[in-house]
Amino acid sequence: MAKLVECVPNFSEGRRVEVVEEIVGSIRAVEGIKLLDYSYDESHNRSVVTFIGEPEPVKEAAFQAARKAAELIDMSKHEGGHPRMGATDVIPFVPVSGIDMKECVEIANELGRLLAEELEIPVYLYEEAAVRPERKNLSDVRRGQYEGLIEAIKEPGREPDFGPAEVNTRAGVIAVGARPPLIAYNINLDTGDVEIAKKIARAIRGSSGGFPSIKGLGIFIEEAGQAQVTINVCDYKKVPLHRVFELVKLEAARYGVQITDSEIVGLTPMEALVNAAEFYLQLSGLDPSQILENRLLE
Repeated sequence: MAKLVECVPNFSEGRRVEVVEEIVGSIRAVEGIKLLDYSYDESHNRSVVTFIGEPEPVKEAAFQAARKAAELIDMSKHEGGHPRMGATDVIPFVPVSGIDMKECVEIANELGRLLAEELEIPVYLYEEAAVRPERKNLSDVRRGQYEGLIEAIKEPGREPDFGPAEVNTRAGVIAVGARPPLIAYNINLDTGDVEIAKKIARAIRGSSGGFPSIKGLGIFIEEAGQAQVTINVCDYKKVPLHRVFELVKLEAARYGVQITDSEIVGLTPMEALVNAAEFYLQLSGLDPSQILENRLLE
């Protein structure tokens, strides 16, 4: 069985389509890589790319994408709704088949060292690749974002795992890690009051007493003039999408607002959507073999 690893880098560009296309092009150019998906968002000013392949080509594609992003994105001029600290903000590796989490951690370490040595960009290791427990959570690593890290990175305990303890003015800082599949899930509200979205996010995220495997923020989407709860579902098997949706709906009702719609950014496991269908359709005893696509794959 071939060793297959998925990589889902996030870049701090979602407004200049030509820049996103150049970054994606640098990934496509690496032999042995299969580009699965990419999307960009103007309000977040962020793009998410998903590709897959064997370990060495995936590591090379991630490096080339980070190099291209460092050339084309100037973090000293960057603005957007999503927390960020680098032109290439995060690079997570996800085991798919024939490879385990330990090997993905090794890939993260190899890439982190390469980025620091070749591009002179500070690198923090996070999630399963973290070498310090306080760096497992990405939000803790990214605390202060690009602007705050300019001084914070020099403080004891905030120094990077690889590279100089000095923010690269143009490219910023990169977090490289290994993790299970994650679902990026956004829920939009029929209000422009971002404080309500922030209160809802606080209620559902693990760091403030909600679900341990949920991360959430409240932000304002300028184009739509509405507040959004932007969520990372880090383990959909422990906390399924429908449970997140229902709790957000319940919390929103406290403040007299409703959900207008929701969206998944990038790819999601089919199982997560099937679980939601089982819940809302009240299906009993649904067998995965009843799904047409599963039969075709067989």
